[in-house]
Amino acid sequence: MNIVIVDDNQVNVTLLRAMVRQLPDTTAFAFTDPHEGLAWCLANEPDLILLDYMMPGLDGLSFIRELRADPARVDVPILMITASHENDTRYEALTIGANDFLTKPVDRIEFLARSRNMLALRQGQKRLADRASWLAEEVRKATSEIIERERDTILRLSRAAEYRDPETGAHILRMAHYSALIAARVGMSAQDQELLLQAAPMHDIGKVGTPDHILLKPGKLTPAEWAVMREHANIGHEILRDSPSPLLRMAATIARSHHEKVDGSGYPQGLVGEDIPLVGRIVAVADVFDALTSARPYKQPWTLERAREFLLEHSGSHFDPGCVSAFLAAWPEVLAIRERFGDEEREDALSAEFEGI
Repeated sequence: MNIVIVDDNQVNVTLLRAMVRQLPDTTAFAFTDPHEGLAWCLANEPDLILLDYMMPGLDGLSFIRELRADPARVDVPILMITASHENDTRYEALTIGANDFLTKPVDRIEFLARSRNMLALRQGQKRLADRASWLAEEVRKATSEIIERERDTILRLSRAAEYRDPETGAHILRMAHYSALIAARVGMSAQDQELLLQAAPMHDIGKVGTPDHILLKPGKLTPAEWAVMREHANIGHEILRDSPSPLLRMAATIARSHHEKVDGSGYPQGLVGEDIPLVGRIVAVADVFDALTSARPYKQPWTLERAREFLLEHSGSHFDPGCVSAFLAAWPEVLAIRERFGDEEREDALSAEFEGI
């Protein structure tokens, strides 16, 4: 335990040092300059401060005020040393944070008893702090386990949709990372960027409710079939909504809103402009770009330049202009994501990446 002696009188310091040596497992740090003593206490971890009242430049009361102004030093025990007639000083010292007093001349037996009491108080504080740290770590571990279960749920649900859809596992990884790129550039918080990266792969989870003869049809859909296909946005929202998990709630929002268009011609609600949730506007850009530039059983991939031109051409009608600008401004990162998640790594990339998200 670190005991700090602050007294401008060297004789008093010597006497107090001698008495501190009678306390087991303690180390004394003595200062005749109160400013130096205060600086040491603020930079280190004192367990008990023996503080004189009458000192030039910085008296004991001022010392206490400055020490207690530091939130980390609010609970450090202070044993103040005063003359017997200084009752007003004692009352004020108690008010601003002194814990106990010694009267000059200091009695050795009284000093040892009061110091032991103060050190026992400090040990109790440290045990409580250690307990609080332990509990915080246990909460962190439990929270991590919940997050891992959520991620496992996402992986399994995303795979369920993937097995019924001609899109590849690499597609959902690319569009998720494209979405995170846009989110970072439009000012979303780091926490929401991470949620979006994890939630975006579930954008088409509602396709588990789309009949195979429509979902897997190689040719053009009829108007009636398109009406059924479009219901996957509402189905995905119904699957994911009302979850206590912020991650799944964001995924529900994305599922329902990523087919909306800023001019109001999208589905399922026909929302306009900023009435479309930001995460839906972001995922719309990421999803369409990757769908255009990916091979499908029913089409050849577009060139990157043609897909860029499509985004620019439909900026302000289909797509949010800010999201398009953010995506194109991150073009080197877009190319890196395409290189990292090629369709040939379909299964391995999906499993490995979800373990890292």
